[in-house]
Amino acid sequence: MIQVGAATLHVGVTGDGPDVVVLTGGPGCVQYLEGDDLAPREHRAWYPELRGVGRSGGGPHTMEEAIADLEGIREAVGVGTWIVVGHSWGCDLGVRYAVEHPEAVAAVVGIAGRGPQRDRTWSEAYESGKPTEPLVEIAWAPDVHAALSASFTDWIHRPNLWRELATCDVPMHFIAAGNDIRPSWSIEQVAALVPRGRFSTVPGVPHDFWFTHPEVWTKTITNACTAS
Repeated sequence: MIQVGAATLHVGVTGDGPDVVVLTGGPGCVQYLEGDDLAPREHRAWYPELRGVGRSGGGPHTMEEAIADLEGIREAVGVGTWIVVGHSWGCDLGVRYAVEHPEAVAAVVGIAGRGPQRDRTWSEAYESGKPTEPLVEIAWAPDVHAALSASFTDWIHRPNLWRELATCDVPMHFIAAGNDIRPSWSIEQVAALVPRGRFSTVPGVPHDFWFTHPEVWTKTITNACTAS
């Protein structure tokens, strides 16, 4: 348990090696990626739970506050820089974290992210594909989800958003799940925009392949983190 401001945050840790912080989606989901079997091999992985979610104290907050919490955790545990692995909405949080704190982020590995957009056709494809998506039960905090979703919208409406992305020198590897119902074009665009971006696809797996194909998940993030 780590005190950051007025909130006490739960942070899991496992392994040894270069430091990695793992961010989950939602926004507002519990830390569903925490576990030795899902951790990148030969790395020390940190698993923060957002304030107001699961075992962490606090309540609804903004993306700015979420990033400040990550910085507070990093400083408290004595990590200089770390690789950010983000799944789903955690990918988008990781991108913003890298843009605003490039001195702290060694690289971003973004898996099955949404990208900085609220495009109507993207949302239509997502909604139409929901009945075919494997069901994975994940606890979440609706009030935290609402606050972070609103903050995400504010962020993507910033007039300087694309300039900040285009000048961010942090290496970013965006990885799509081949059978994801969420279109991947938005993260492909970001990969093409950032100076040190890369895009790849894991074939034959759904959005939550950490759950359906855990061995593929572990191999994917291990390879990506090692390459970073």
